[in-house]
Amino acid sequence: MSARGLTLALDASTYVGTVAVLEHGVVVASREALMRGEHEERLMPAVLAALADARAVPRDVARVVCGAGPGSFTSLRIAAGIAKGIAHGAGVPLYAVSSPALVVAGAEPALAPGRYIAALDAMRGERYAQSVVKQADGRVVVDGVVALATVEQLAAAGVPVVGPREPAPQPPHARGVAAMLLDVLAEGAVDLDAWEPSYGRLAEAQVRWEAAHGRPLASG
Repeated sequence: MSARGLTLALDASTYVGTVAVLEHGVVVASREALMRGEHEERLMPAVLAALADARAVPRDVARVVCGAGPGSFTSLRIAAGIAKGIAHGAGVPLYAVSSPALVVAGAEPALAPGRYIAALDAMRGERYAQSVVKQADGRVVVDGVVALATVEQLAAAGVPVVGPREPAPQPPHARGVAAMLLDVLAEGAVDLDAWEPSYGRLAEAQVRWEAAHGRPLASG
């Protein structure tokens, strides 16, 4: 295991993938990559660039933390594949973190302490919403499960709502893992072979296919 104690964090729950490298819990490098409308995969190059910025290579990584969704089906799959590949290749554990919580934890400028609803686009006029608390010491704690909510329901919640589609856009970012790392590690590593992110909903292409054909798409 790396003596530097590097944590590689990545999230791709939206159409912008993010990467952060943490050394002993402190962010030392970060990168972003467009995940939609591109002719080549850009998240892995962003991972390598962030590691290079930190003067590190994949074998220096002590653990990998990946955004668990919900969110963009294809982007989440790409991030999960990269996270698994690096964890497997380096022989290190893989941990999962709530993607909505990274909205609060990774916000720039930093949010004031308090309770927030972190909201990610669920399409069809809805949001994936999760209650998150930022404590006075900067630690960010998940305070509820992810649920579907309409924009109207969120507006009536009486709690500040933050997210990429809200009036003051705030996307999730992998750097937020720094504010959640102790809790993420306490949850324990995931099964590297069996773990998949939570997509929240079927891919839009599958929804359209099933609507057009009037039957479920076969999984096998």
